[in-house]
Amino acid sequence: MDGRINNGNKGHSTKAKGADKRKNQYKELLDLASTPEDVVEVIKTLKEKAITKQDVNAIKLFLEYYLGKPKETKDINLSSSEAFNIKDIFKIESDTDK
Repeated sequence: MDGRINNGNKGHSTKAKGADKRKNQYKELLDLASTPEDVVEVIKTLKEKAITKQDVNAIKLFLEYYLGKPKETKDINLSSSEAFNIKDIFKIESDTDK
């Protein structure tokens, strides 16, 4: 019998034992070296660069953090030489069909 049955299913964890090796080892050091005031100052600097120098990358970065990244949209265009009725596709009865 192989050991694949214990790989993440039935309550068996696939996380490393002990220290979580997936974490960035420098994140804790960054937390220790920075204060909330430092973070605010960096954000203000980025905003100032976006406004005064009209730096597109700074503008984009500031807005992505402030507003969140925009949702990806897809424009789907269908073209056909034959006309079709959407109700026929979904088999929807109209009031006149009843």
